[in-house]
Amino acid sequence: MTGSIVFDPLVGWPVLAALCVFAALLVAFALWRGLSGWWLRALTATVVLAALANPALQEEDRGTLSDIVILIVDESASQQLGNRPAQTAGAIAAIEAEVAALANTELRIVRVGDGADDAGSLPLTALAQALAEEPRARIAGAMIISDGRAHDLELAPDMPAPLHLLLTGEPTDWDRRLIVKDAPAFAILGEELQLTLRIEDSGAVPADIPPMADLTIAVDAEPPQTFSVAVGQDLTLPVTLPHGGMNVLQFSVTAAAGELTDRNNAAVVSINGVRDRLRVLLVSGEPHTGERVWRNLLKSDPSVDLVHFTILRPPEKQDGVPVDELSLIAFPTRELFVEKIEEFDLIIFDRYRIRGILPTEYLQNVADYVRGGGTVLVSAGPEAGVADSLWRSPLVDVLPVDVTGRVIAEGFRPELTDLGRRHPVTEGLDALAPDEGWGRWFRMMEVRPRAGETLMTGPGNRPLLQLAREGEGRVAVLASDHIWLWGRGYEGGGPQLELLRRLAHWMLKEPELEEEALTATTEGNTVTITRRSIEDTPPGPVTVTGPDGETVTLDLAETAPGRFAVDWDAPEMGLYRLEQGDLTRVVAVGPSAPREFVETIASDAALAPVVAETGGGVMVLADGMPDLRTVREGRAAVGRGWIGITPRNAYVTEDIRVAALLPGWLYLLLAAGLAIAAWLVEGRRGAKAA
Repeated sequence: MTGSIVFDPLVGWPVLAALCVFAALLVAFALWRGLSGWWLRALTATVVLAALANPALQEEDRGTLSDIVILIVDESASQQLGNRPAQTAGAIAAIEAEVAALANTELRIVRVGDGADDAGSLPLTALAQALAEEPRARIAGAMIISDGRAHDLELAPDMPAPLHLLLTGEPTDWDRRLIVKDAPAFAILGEELQLTLRIEDSGAVPADIPPMADLTIAVDAEPPQTFSVAVGQDLTLPVTLPHGGMNVLQFSVTAAAGELTDRNNAAVVSINGVRDRLRVLLVSGEPHTGERVWRNLLKSDPSVDLVHFTILRPPEKQDGVPVDELSLIAFPTRELFVEKIEEFDLIIFDRYRIRGILPTEYLQNVADYVRGGGTVLVSAGPEAGVADSLWRSPLVDVLPVDVTGRVIAEGFRPELTDLGRRHPVTEGLDALAPDEGWGRWFRMMEVRPRAGETLMTGPGNRPLLQLAREGEGRVAVLASDHIWLWGRGYEGGGPQLELLRRLAHWMLKEPELEEEALTATTEGNTVTITRRSIEDTPPGPVTVTGPDGETVTLDLAETAPGRFAVDWDAPEMGLYRLEQGDLTRVVAVGPSAPREFVETIASDAALAPVVAETGGGVMVLADGMPDLRTVREGRAAVGRGWIGITPRNAYVTEDIRVAALLPGWLYLLLAAGLAIAAWLVEGRRGAKAA
């Protein structure tokens, strides 16, 4: 219980102050006049003024509140390295025992893991939240058990008491990490780009660690290559992307003996390969209605460089027009079909016949071009069955069908085969058709497949679109010259542009149009694994290997014809390897090396200034657990082998009682008695003086 004097004046404080001044003037005047009772007058005025001030005695019953110590325990990924978990557990047990031994003191333990979206370690955010939940007047101190790698320094709270850092880690810790610099998101196919890599060692690197390290590089599922590179030096790596679409480049460094972790020894860079220009050679026979549609279709795409070789006047035509009036310059057939044929991405033969214009060796060059990785699309018309068709040239060796010479002239709607509904070139094309279906075609050549896959059929279930691989290249045959009707919108038309685009991309080996493919995309920690297959039997499960080496097997569910998928929540960030049969894929959940593994060596450099501002200190747990002491506020809260907290002596008021210091009648009696005494004293002295 405590007591204090409080005032509740009967008049306002300004009035009371004015009365005090007036009373002082009266007393001073009495003293100046030499009145012997001036001091009694002063006492009288004091009693009257005290009565007006109305003093009272206030008594409080107070309940003592305990002091609060906050302990932030960093349980982020970097805190799981080495012996840091054991150091953390030992420090928590010691602090709990120390605080329990202190009178009237409580401990609040707050555990904090990795921040969302690779935000790293956020101990100061957790400390600010803990402070907001407790009365500041009760906070006697706070401690953080961490490796010092905090990523929220800008959120450091205003501390009402000392803050201490208990630093985990060992002085002998060292680590090696792989850094990828200047990785672009896009790159032009065929153009060399530069990637800068660096292998960096940090911490107490042992003297016997060699200055060279083995760097392994793999592009997509290609066999990896290993090189020996210097540690601590930038390495400029020239890279040419092998294909369009997403190219996944994997880099890894062999783990060295004794390093803290190998989680930062690998990196994945995803670069989208784009073609600067698609170089297309369109070889047309005699002019026909569909030729202009092919040309307009290709010219409408600004990313296509089109070279159109066409025969406007066949050699056998004799009309008497001099040859020198038909052409200004000779067409560069040798340059196109011999010297620069490898520069074309796609060659299209549209109703072409052999008429002696292109020598046989030129067409043999086209066949060799396909076997070496080139692509050819043949749009066949009635000329396919004549004696001078392409099927009577060296090109026949790479074409996947034989022609019978029969022309089927009747209206029909192209249909997808069961394989066509699963094949990425034609998958989902029927969904682009109008309600009444695709527009009709009216002519096709009868062909017999001898290689590849049939994706579309015509009347009598005859092959209409045939795709095949030949050597390193790819070839497609469209057994009709009426696809131009789709381009004109006849009877609703059809997906001519989309079909041609997919054909070109499949022939150019774009990964998203491969028949057998294993892909994965990420959104947050959710990995969507997609398996595409044209096989009749469903693919088996996918084996996922995590960054910690743990494996999990996932079954895929069919979501569309030839497409199987599953959504899986990854337990942590890092690199995951997917395997299904002969197919492999690497996907990074978050960055390949999370923020917690960018810098793994314990350091107080970031938190030391924050701690110093509160009067606290940094203690290295490897040197032993410090003692916990209580110190007065304003005194040093850290010393050799000890850290301090400041008792706050906080309390809560349970009851208040207020009583007048003196009753009113007593004030009146005192004031009257002193006034009479002053009158009597001054009256006697006046009588004596007379």
